[in-house]
Amino acid sequence: MFAAIAPSYDLNNRLHSLWRDQAWRRAAVRLAQPRSTDDVLDVACGTGDLTMAFAAAGVASATGVDFTFNMLTIAVDKARRASRQGNHHNSHQGTHASSRSGRAMPRYATGDAMRLPLPDASVDVVSIAFGIRNVADPAVAIAEFHRVLRPGGRLVILEFSLPANPVMRSLYQFYFAHIMPRTAALIARDRSGAYAYLPRSVNTFIDRAKMTQLMQQAGFAGVSLKPLTLGIAVLYRGVR
Repeated sequence: MFAAIAPSYDLNNRLHSLWRDQAWRRAAVRLAQPRSTDDVLDVACGTGDLTMAFAAAGVASATGVDFTFNMLTIAVDKARRASRQGNHHNSHQGTHASSRSGRAMPRYATGDAMRLPLPDASVDVVSIAFGIRNVADPAVAIAEFHRVLRPGGRLVILEFSLPANPVMRSLYQFYFAHIMPRTAALIARDRSGAYAYLPRSVNTFIDRAKMTQLMQQAGFAGVSLKPLTLGIAVLYRGVR
């Protein structure tokens, strides 16, 4: 299903979030409080937007893992284009500017959120954006995130939610159930049902209280949540 929509994934994300999706990812990076020495793992990275945002923040390494190979091919291509554009810009600024603007080149690998291809305590930040609800067992995935994080490492989860305000919730659900699936499928020329699945997955996913509970049960401390854009999306944070 995700392989079918990969070519138009970024366009649909921008259009149907009214260009808020990139702002949400930037907020996720800020919440992770990345340092120049951090190794970052971005799970369910899709076409690599959040992985690239972490790389741009100046971390030591940024690795994206996704179950869908077609998404990763786009992510790799985007990272290469961004690198070429950066090198072209720096060539006009001189070697001193180039040395100051160095950033980690994102790396990508296929992988399952419930069985990450990393050893214990090997990264400082784990992120997952709009992917945890697509995992067969979120509790298993969150336990994996805890396993691969070093002591003091941060987990940041960005996910859709339902607005608390009843009027906003009604408008959101109408848009999500009746408008977005049709226009997104038209843009993607999709017959897999991906954009009919999306609103169902949000409406049936665990609520905010359950998500924070799963994080605490996995061993995360200082668990907090931050609603974004009237509660359409939520950022969760926990510390290993």
